[in-house]
Amino acid sequence: MRLSVGFGPVYVVVVTASVAGAQELEPRAYSANPIGVTFAGISVLFSTGDVVLEPTSPVTDVNAKVYIGALAMGRTFALFGRTASAGVGLPYAWAKVSGRIGEEARSVERAGLADTRVRFGVNLLGGRAMALPAFVRRAPSTTLGTSLTVSIPTGQYFSDKLVNIGTNRWAFKPEIGLSHPSGPWTLELYGGVWFFTDNASYLVDKTRDQHPMVSLQSHVGYTIQPRLWIAADVTYYEGGRVVTDGAASGDQQENVRIGLTASLPVRRSHSVKLAWSKGAITRLGGNFDTWAIAWQTTHIRIPSRKPAANGR
Repeated sequence: MRLSVGFGPVYVVVVTASVAGAQELEPRAYSANPIGVTFAGISVLFSTGDVVLEPTSPVTDVNAKVYIGALAMGRTFALFGRTASAGVGLPYAWAKVSGRIGEEARSVERAGLADTRVRFGVNLLGGRAMALPAFVRRAPSTTLGTSLTVSIPTGQYFSDKLVNIGTNRWAFKPEIGLSHPSGPWTLELYGGVWFFTDNASYLVDKTRDQHPMVSLQSHVGYTIQPRLWIAADVTYYEGGRVVTDGAASGDQQENVRIGLTASLPVRRSHSVKLAWSKGAITRLGGNFDTWAIAWQTTHIRIPSRKPAANGR
């Protein structure tokens, strides 16, 4: 979610580590999976912290609190002999942002649907499509995959207000990811770029544009047993300079986040994921501490065996 927040004639952009945005930290996004897996889940995220503005901004002491609940579902399938996946996330957000202009303190709250996220991915190398019986017998190998994530402007947006949960624009992120298993360890590296369309209804009649934003992720994971693993995460993102009616802002984002993620199995087909992250270096934007918990259920289709000849 991106939350555009304005105080008087000035705005800031608060970016949370949620289901949309460059601050993503998502380990195992490109790891190998069998085909025929259907998954669904619900997640809750809380982010709080300061917002770093341009030095010339008259707004000071900006703080934000953001709560997000999201429903997600997806499926893996075969595509030209490779393993592919498609998923969708539907978030709802509540946010409170406060700040000061001189001696005057102001705050604003918003609650509503955030922008829908859709993701399609396919493994290019090391991701041959396999049903579960063949998948569990395979030798783990390095996988290389690619994906396209689309942020759809379904979120709550008021063109005459400075504070909005929805962005009123489309965003697209092509990405490539590498996952390398080594015994119980997994090493991962992803690289992608967010591209944004214009918001032509910013403050009623203004046009708000944002330059592309480069995003890099790295994860080091350790598997204790199937579905029980931990990972150390780091992400770097740069760019995203905002242009309003042709006038560019004076700076762009160039930030680093670190985090930890853990997955815990619950019975046979359920799991709980816990995640924490914080800003390590924040040049401009949200310097947040974020906590998240997600529950997921998984159903795997196992092909039935063909009957033997002559009834055997």
